[in-house]
Amino acid sequence: MNDQHSAAGVAAAEQAVAVAVPEAAPAPGDGAGPARRRGAALAPVALVVAGGLSVQFGSAVAVLLMPRAGALGVVTLRLAVAALVLLVVCRPKLRGHSRADWGTVLAFGLAMGGMNTLIYQAVDRIPLGAAVTLEVLGPLALSVFASRRLINVVWAGLALGGVVLLSGGGLDRLDPVGAAYALGAGAMWATYIVFSARTGRRFPQADGLALAMVVAALLSLPLGIVESGSKLLVPSTLGLGAAVALLSSVLPYTLELMALRRLPAPTFAILMSLEPAIAATAGFLILDQALTTTDALAIALVIGASMGAVRSQTRRVKPRERA
Repeated sequence: MNDQHSAAGVAAAEQAVAVAVPEAAPAPGDGAGPARRRGAALAPVALVVAGGLSVQFGSAVAVLLMPRAGALGVVTLRLAVAALVLLVVCRPKLRGHSRADWGTVLAFGLAMGGMNTLIYQAVDRIPLGAAVTLEVLGPLALSVFASRRLINVVWAGLALGGVVLLSGGGLDRLDPVGAAYALGAGAMWATYIVFSARTGRRFPQADGLALAMVVAALLSLPLGIVESGSKLLVPSTLGLGAAVALLSSVLPYTLELMALRRLPAPTFAILMSLEPAIAATAGFLILDQALTTTDALAIALVIGASMGAVRSQTRRVKPRERA
C-alpha cells in the first residue's frame, strides 16, 4: 500500500506512457530444458505475487496496530522505519544534484506521504479490500488518460461499474469519509507513479526512493506525534510498526526490483492489478472482514478493467517495439 512500491510505480508509469521493458531471454545454447525454462519464467511472477502478499498482509497488521497508535501514528512508524532502512542500505549521495532533481524528489516524497496517510485513514474506516479497490482507480485513470484510446474508456466504464456495485449505489454504505480517503489515495498514487518514474531517471539505483522516503517520513512525523505522542515509543508498538514497514515497504520493494529485471513492465502491471483481491483475502484472514457476493463481483470488475487496460496498452506497444 501503497508507498505501493517504487518498483510498482515505475512499472505502472511505463505502462501508462506505453513503454515496455523487454523480457530477458535465455542465452542461446544454454542447454536449459523445458522444465527449467518454465521455472525461470515463473520465478519473477512468484516474486511479484510474494511482494503483493507482503504489502497487503502488512497492511492488515497495520490495521491491528491502529487501536494502539492511531492511523497517523502507524503511518509515521512505517515511513520512519522504512526511511531508516533505505538510508542505511542505499547510502544516497546528497551532492551533485540540481534544483530540479531535488524538486522531483520533494514532489515524490509528498505524493508518497499523502498516499500513505490517506489510505491508512481509509482502512481505519472501511474494509481493506474495498479501500484498495477504490485506490487502484487512480493508476487506472492515469492509464486511460495517458493512452487516449477508445477501448480504455470501456475499461474505465467497467471499473466504474465495479465501484457502483461496491458502494451499493451510494458510497454511504462504505462510510463516505473512508471512501473519499481511498479515492484521494488513488489520486495520490497516480501522482506518485508520475514522480516515481521521473525520480528513477534522475537518481541512480534506489537513491531517489530513499530520499523521497525521508521526505514522506518528515511529512508524517508531526501528524503522528500530535495523534499518538508517547504511544509511538512503547516497545511493542515500535516492534509492530517495524514489522509493518518491513512487510509493506522494504521486503516488497526488494522482491519487485528483482522481478522487474526479468519481467516486462506490462506483465508486472497486470499482476499488480490483483492487489484488491489480495487485500480482500488479507482482510478476511486477519481482520475477519468477510465479503458479500456483490463485493467480490465488484472487486473482480475493477481487477478485470485494470488487466484489460494494461493488455490493450501492451498490444499498442508491441508493433512500435518491432519497428
